[in-house]
Amino acid sequence: MICLPLTVIVAAYNEEEGIAPTLCELKDVLNKPNLFVVDGNSSDRTLELAKDQGAEVIIQNGKGKGNAISEGLDQFNGDTVYVVFTDADFTYPAKHIKEMISVLDLNPEVGMVLGDRFSGTCRLESDRNQFYIGNRILSFVQSVFNGVKLNDPFTGLRIMRFELLKGWKPKSSGFDIEAELNHRVSRLGYTILELPIGYRKRLGKKKLGFRHGLNILRRIIISSI
Repeated sequence: MICLPLTVIVAAYNEEEGIAPTLCELKDVLNKPNLFVVDGNSSDRTLELAKDQGAEVIIQNGKGKGNAISEGLDQFNGDTVYVVFTDADFTYPAKHIKEMISVLDLNPEVGMVLGDRFSGTCRLESDRNQFYIGNRILSFVQSVFNGVKLNDPFTGLRIMRFELLKGWKPKSSGFDIEAELNHRVSRLGYTILELPIGYRKRLGKKKLGFRHGLNILRRIIISSI
């Protein structure tokens, strides 16, 4: 069982290019972080490299990012205070995490802090691609159906109070987990804040596609019922 106040969950599937740099950077930035990798039965060296970095690793029983997060949360106990969610592809700079934690420390009404990729130069670089356009459409839909108004609601870098996750069983099995997390925090009456972050080109093959966007849209609509 995990006993440290801060735990980082990294859901990983065939991320041998990004997993080691991601975990190494987390260790450099944070003070002895508890790194927890949920491996989705990778066929490459992801599992081996995660263990080499000192991460605690479990093999996922199900499939998808949402399922991985659910299985990871099952390992926690009451001593965990904050949970960091980040991706295994080295896209999210770990340097932003300390500032995000400070927001939670100073503002008890804030339940979750998101890393906003679409502010400043990062937004300008993304304006012309399908990734950005798809996010804008889904952001609008979540605002209308769930009342969650955010600039980057589906970012992979977020920090939550563990108390909001105790006893919770996510219904999302895939990338729609972010939409469900947003809805849960809002429904519980907590504020969600966003902080501008940098965003790097991923290491390894991209996995997010059009069908994942449809699953996110479906989750938004179901959550509103």
